[in-house]
Amino acid sequence: MVGRIPRPRDAAALVLIDGKGARARVLLGKRHPSLKFMPGKFVFPGGRLERGDRAMTVAGPLDSRDEARLTQACAGAKGEDFARALALAAIRECFEETGLALGVSDYGGPARPPACWRLFGAQNLLPDLQCLHFAARAITPPIRPRRFDTRFFIADAQNVAARVEGVCHEGAELTELVWAPLDKAETWDMPDVTRMVLKEVRARLDGGLSRFTPVPHYYFSRGTWRRDLL
Repeated sequence: MVGRIPRPRDAAALVLIDGKGARARVLLGKRHPSLKFMPGKFVFPGGRLERGDRAMTVAGPLDSRDEARLTQACAGAKGEDFARALALAAIRECFEETGLALGVSDYGGPARPPACWRLFGAQNLLPDLQCLHFAARAITPPIRPRRFDTRFFIADAQNVAARVEGVCHEGAELTELVWAPLDKAETWDMPDVTRMVLKEVRARLDGGLSRFTPVPHYYFSRGTWRRDLL
């Protein structure tokens, strides 16, 4: 009997870039070897969308072109705040997994942050979605026991406004963090999808992060990866 194919969960990941040109580096985290999903692999910080991501206060809005692409080709009614929530999830997950908080301190922290945002709010910051660039969307192949519909966002490491130490350790989801040279990062032990997104990130950076550049959508069909444009 063929098992039921799990439905992919909405998720988001952050691709942090430090520096420019030949000196650019990208942040990668090594997943704990005991995890069922991609154990021991180097990935971008990220995770699934939480209900509280729809209610978090922001300092600046998501770009309207990115917002339109994020809601494109989505099954079912996701709501007007869906794109915004995905961008927020990328920032929150990065903070939870690395201790790096992207935001601004100009307005102080949120008055009543959702439960999943309380630790971030304690840094006296508000997330700023204007600093994000939607770079790629990828859906985990149906042969995997766990599946995610992940949206990847690029952000400059200069937008990190606070850091909590000790988040990554041998017992955490990410056991270590590395700033890998962008032009050599593909040689690290990583999933195919991470490697594909890295290529897209390099291309977008070479193009000056234009908001008019179409965003790739990767999905698995008939035994191979397919690439559409949003």
